[in-house]
Formats: sequence, structure tokens, C-alpha cells
Amino acid sequence: MRFPPAFLDEIRDRVPISSVIGLRVAWDRKKTNAPRGDYWACCPFHGEKSPSFHCEDKKGRYHCFGCSVSGDHFKFLTELDGMSFPEAVEKIADMAGVPMPVRDAQEERREKERASLTDVMEMATAFFQERLQSADGAKARAYLRDRGLTPATQHSFRLGFAPDSRNALKEHLAAKGVPKADIEACGLVRHGDDIPVSYDWFRDRIMFPIPDSRGKIIAFGGRALAPDALAKYMNSPDTELFHKGNVLYNFARARKALAKGGTVIAVEGYMDVIALAQAGFENVVAPLGTALTENQLELLWRMAPEPMLCFDGDKAGLKAAWRAADLALPSVQAGRSARFALLPEGKDPDDLVKAEGPDAFRAVLTDARPLVDLLWMRETSGGVFDTPERRAELEKTLRELTSRIRDESLRYHYQQEMRERVLSFFGSQRGNRQGQQSGRQGERGQQGKPAPGGQFAKGGSGRIAITESLGQSALVKRGSEGMSVREATIIVALINHPALIDENFAHVEFLDLANSDLRRLHAAILDAMAHDTADDRNAVVATVERAGCAEIWGRAVDLIKRARQWPALETAALEDARDALNQALHLQRSARTLHKELKAAEAAMDADPSDENFRHLIEIQAQFQDVQATEALIEGFGVSSGRAGRA
Repeated sequence: MRFPPAFLDEIRDRVPISSVIGLRVAWDRKKTNAPRGDYWACCPFHGEKSPSFHCEDKKGRYHCFGCSVSGDHFKFLTELDGMSFPEAVEKIADMAGVPMPVRDAQEERREKERASLTDVMEMATAFFQERLQSADGAKARAYLRDRGLTPATQHSFRLGFAPDSRNALKEHLAAKGVPKADIEACGLVRHGDDIPVSYDWFRDRIMFPIPDSRGKIIAFGGRALAPDALAKYMNSPDTELFHKGNVLYNFARARKALAKGGTVIAVEGYMDVIALAQAGFENVVAPLGTALTENQLELLWRMAPEPMLCFDGDKAGLKAAWRAADLALPSVQAGRSARFALLPEGKDPDDLVKAEGPDAFRAVLTDARPLVDLLWMRETSGGVFDTPERRAELEKTLRELTSRIRDESLRYHYQQEMRERVLSFFGSQRGNRQGQQSGRQGERGQQGKPAPGGQFAKGGSGRIAITESLGQSALVKRGSEGMSVREATIIVALINHPALIDENFAHVEFLDLANSDLRRLHAAILDAMAHDTADDRNAVVATVERAGCAEIWGRAVDLIKRARQWPALETAALEDARDALNQALHLQRSARTLHKELKAAEAAMDADPSDENFRHLIEIQAQFQDVQATEALIEGFGVSSGRAGRA
């Protein structure tokens, strides 16, 4: 019902918001200043160990600096306790000692109608559950058993079965006195001027009840059992209770599970949610058979500041991830983003946990990529940027992409991140002009011989972006996990031994690094090369410090010392540093070669799935596994040599 604004203001003013919230949280004694009406607590909307949830009586508002939820008295009760707005108003009015206003007759009638419709949906849910356990539900029970769902899980999610009948549900509800208009208003039958006799919407389908934020059933999803059904999955039509784009399946249960900690995980389907819940992942939701909508994304952000969006490991899943990234991009801000978990090729969450167990899915979540990584991968994967025009086109695309971010501060940081990645990807044009001659010397190697480990790629060669297959591997995985020892070894060795920069210019210029801090050091090295100061260690270090990277440089050196990678340190002999660098660069070179060969093999297989192309693809994948094994050995090169003692 509608309430007069003056009435809402009055009861808000009479009841301190801390009195409402204090019924559900314990205030932090150290940060709270009760006399000033300033309160802090651990957020009740998401699990946390230190208090970031704040409410202020003077303003009558609350805000969590961890998950970004905010609101007033009424929103707190509707969001956390699942009350309807009238119920929340009535509770605050009771606390204020103010009588409720006379209800608007028309709105009251609509509210009663909605309540009546939820009663009808509850009756339909019970009917479907009962039929699942009956004789005609045997086929549905067998299907659920084959999918690995236990009876306890089926009962927990209230799964049911719609019999293969045009009027079984309609007659059941009519026998219980449910009016024809209510059955139609719930979307349980197909009806209209062109349908002389209405008939059941769901027939011969496994039924998935869809609850709202309070746990009340507002719609159904149905999975066809007949192999020739026109639609494998179908949902209830939009009704007074249900609007598909505004609802997430399993929202209420997942929000409750978040009190234990973690973030919300969004997957693609009902069965994924249920299978993951059975495997111990209760904080999982799903859109209802369509691409994620803006309203559904807002629901995810209400639950957690950085929801995990998980997509199936196929081309359709990757396209869905890209659509979700485009949807999220304009609205991201500090403390409000998303991570993207991409499953192995051909797998969905249900398949994965069934075949490999919960740990396999946890590994997928651990490898989730931030939004910026997904956008970069989409714009560069499989692309060849071997001309100025193509490189300019990529830079233009990235500028247009980041310009969509509405938050000014975050837009600046995204643009800066993309500039750094482009610099790392293409190298410095100034450094290229200054170092062409030394680059050719590096390609020849010392005394006119090829450089150790084979021929480096020439400075003018095209850049091939990482493929999705390689991007999933430990070999070239990008992320925010910190510096890798191998990449730090390359950068530290180059700065401590500048002669190696000149020797390996063609490769150093286009060095591709996963860690953003190391990319900044790499940019400083290129700057030193451009100003002819890269032949002196002190001059290179001074350039690093002028670039504001002194702290990063210190961390990189500390990492090398802890890892005992002595050949990269200043005290190592040049020949030791050269051997160590060549080993690390060899892995980089091998990875780039594999990128090209794997891409070509995949394209050949798509064009002609012959046995010969399949065998070639398997051979490339085997080489890829060999390089992964080399990755594990590279980090140990510094401690195996007999010269280690001099460090």
C-alpha cells in the first residue's frame, strides 16, 4: 500500500536507526560512539571479520564500506529480514508508538490478491512434489537419480514433476476452490481469446520452484523429459508475482549462506545451482535461462561487492562472459566489480563436480580473472597486430571500451592499466628506433653466433595474443596473485646487468609480463634504452626511481633473494646472469611459439576435423604440457649450479 510521506518521515524520526539495526548486530565497542549516534559493526549482509558496516542516527542511514549496501530503516528490514515494505513500515510504526494510517482500499485489494496468488503457487508446488513421488513420476525420479541428486537435495529445493496431462494441475487447484482467474494470473495455464479451453502450462517436465527474496514461490522452471520437446527448459510467463529479468534463482538461500563468508557465485542454470549446493557451495545463484540482466547484476551487487560470474567452458559460455562484462563495465566502481571464472572446455559446473569433485570447482574459482583481464583477453585473443594501423585500431578500441565506465576515478585507473598493457604488448616505439642496431646484434648473439636457446623474434614481428586454451593454464595465466619468480628474475637480471638488455633487445622490447608492477619496471627499462642510459646499472636504477618504482624494485629484489635466484642479483657474474636470463626467456619464447601453433592447429581442426588435423592438435598440446613441466623447473635454476656460493 502507499503511505503518506509525512507519516514515513515521522516514524523514521521517532526511531533511531541504531535501534532497528541493533536488534540484528553487535556494535563494535572500539569504533562506536553511541553519544554521537555513530555506530559500527560487522556487516550482516556479508561475512567479514572487521567492522565496515556503519550507521548514523542523525542521518537515519546505514552503509557498508565492504559490500556497498546502504539504505534506511525500511530497506534494512526488507533486505535483511525479507519483509515486505508494508510489513517493515508496520514494525517501525509499532516501535515508534504511532498508529498505522488507514489503508488505501485499492492498494489493499492488490496486496491481498498478491498474497492470494502466492498461496496458489504454494499449492501448485506441493502438487508437483507429490506427483514426483507418485507412480507417474518414476521417469522423473530416474532422471534426477542419474544426474546425481540425492532425495535430500530434491526435497531441499522442492523439486517436482508436472504429469503429461493438459489439465491435471488445473483440475487439482479447481477442486481446492481456487478461482479460474487466480490460476490464470499465476501463469499456470495457457489461456486467451484464441484458446477455447485453457490447459496446463507445464506438462511432462521436472519442476523447479523459483522463490523470491523471501523464499515464497513466485514461478516455476520446467525441464522437458521428452527428447523431442520444442523447448528443453521453459519458465513461467511474467505475472503479477514474477518478472524473469528481476529474479535470480536461489537468491534467498544464497544470501543467507553469505553470512558465513565468501562471495556470491552466478552460474548459468538450475541444475548447476543445485549440484553445487549438494557439493557444499550454497552461495550460488543463476539467471533464469537468459543472459544476465542489469537488474540481476544489481541483485548480485547487493549480495557482494565482487560477485563471481561462472560460465560454461564452450564458445557460448565465453560469449556470455563477454556480454556480462559489457553489462557490468559502465557501473563498476571502487568496491563494486566482478570476477570471471571460466570452466574447462566442454564442462559446466554440474559436470565438473560430478566427474572431479568439489576441489576441481574450487580451483576454477581460484583462477577467476578480474574484469580488466577478461576485456583485454577479448580484444587481443587471436589477433595479429603487425602493422601500425592494427595497433592503432586496438588502442582506439580500448579507449572506447574504458570510456564507458561512468565512475571518473575508476575510468582513469582502467585507462592507465590499458596503456601499460599496450606498452608491454607492443613495446616502446622510441626504444625501437634507438635500439634497432643493438637489437640486430642481440639476434646474432655473441661473436656472430645465434643467441642461446635459438632465434629470438625480431622487433618488427607481429604480436599474437594469448589463446583461451593457453590462458587457462599455469604457463601464461594472468592475474593479481603477485610477482612470479620467473618474471621477477628476468626484470631484476636486466636491471642489474644492463649489458643483457642490449644483447637481447629484440626480445626485451616486446616482453609480455603478467604482473602490472613488473610491467612498470619494464617500461622504465625501455625509457632508459630510449635515453641511451641503459648501459649503466646506476643510470637504469635512477630511471626506475624517477618513474616512482623504487618500492616495486625493492620488492622484486627481495623476492629474488628469498627464492635464492642468485644469478639475477648484482653480485653475480655476467655469464651467470646471461645463462639464467636465457633460460627464463626461452620459456617466454616457447610460450609465444605455442600460441601461434596452437591457434593454427585449432583453426585447422575447426575447418577440417580430419584425423591428421586431430593428431597434429594433440601433438601441439603435448608440447604445451612439456613447456608447463619446464615452467616448474625454471624457478630452480639459480640454486643448482656450483657457482651459487658467490652470492
